[in-house]
Amino acid sequence: QVRLVESGGGLVQAGGSLRLSCAASGGTSSSYALGWFRQAPGKEREFVAAVSWGGATYYADSVKGRFTISRDNAKNTVHLQMNSLKSEDTAVYFCVADRVYGRRAPSDFGSWGQGTQVTVSS
Repeated sequence: QVRLVESGGGLVQAGGSLRLSCAASGGTSSSYALGWFRQAPGKEREFVAAVSWGGATYYADSVKGRFTISRDNAKNTVHLQMNSLKSEDTAVYFCVADRVYGRRAPSDFGSWGQGTQVTVSS
């Protein structure tokens, strides 16, 4: 089991930027795919982005071109740079880890952080 701790959420105006970070520890976290999900009030959790150990990335269509995921394997951290934020990006963002790269369903990810709130005001 990988332990994940998020940081960097907050309140930002529409059009602004935020950077989320997640520190991973335990297991063999450096070999895991790392990623982000989000959950808005009254909605299901949805996939945002993920990055493989080697740096390959994939994104949800809704954030492609605005969000960038990256990782630092030496520090076991993953970051989500969020630009051009919209009100519909408001959600709790969860850091996730999985042994297999390329998945998008919440049930595929065995390790979850506690989440960090991102609120975008219009």
